[in-house]
Amino acid sequence: MYAKFWKRFFDLVLSFLALVVLSPLLLILIAVGAVAMRGNPFFTQLRPGKNEKIFRLIKFRTMDNRRDENGELLPDAVRLNGYGRFLRSTSLDELPELFNILVGDMAIVGPRPLLAKYLPLYNERQHRRHSVRPGLTGWAQVNGRNLVSWEDKFEMDVRYTENIRFPTDVKIIFLTVRSVFKKEGIHAEGSETVEEFKGNVTV
Repeated sequence: MYAKFWKRFFDLVLSFLALVVLSPLLLILIAVGAVAMRGNPFFTQLRPGKNEKIFRLIKFRTMDNRRDENGELLPDAVRLNGYGRFLRSTSLDELPELFNILVGDMAIVGPRPLLAKYLPLYNERQHRRHSVRPGLTGWAQVNGRNLVSWEDKFEMDVRYTENIRFPTDVKIIFLTVRSVFKKEGIHAEGSETVEEFKGNVTV
């Protein structure tokens, strides 16, 4: 009953309340981001949602659009400026996803929505992570986030979809708040950005 009805009800109510309460902060971040990013403060990207239906995820931009003399974008680590690092370290770049939750593309808790190009790379079990709405946070995010392997994250995602319960969601939300304040697992060692998933490791 919780997974089929109450989970969406809580997502709708809580995302609406969060947008109302955080609206002053959102307006400040939009204004500052427009200056720091030299234009549009938002970043949108197509991501697979429930049943692998594609939706447009929205975040605050953390990398500017600086290019080299040939017009090519500079490396991610160069375009990730100080303001972008601040947004990532505080997870404030994720706040616009509250709109995705409000309209039903996402949930507060669930597997994180990843790049659409990863879909052909999943094995049969990993595809099950898309049997529910993707989340603003999830079990993998409070158990290592970017410091664990892709395979381990996917396994945690699938296990979550197999056992969705209200106490688990509450626990994940509280652990997420703790991780944000402690700035845990934001970057993998030696990398400013997350390493891409290139397929499952075979032995």
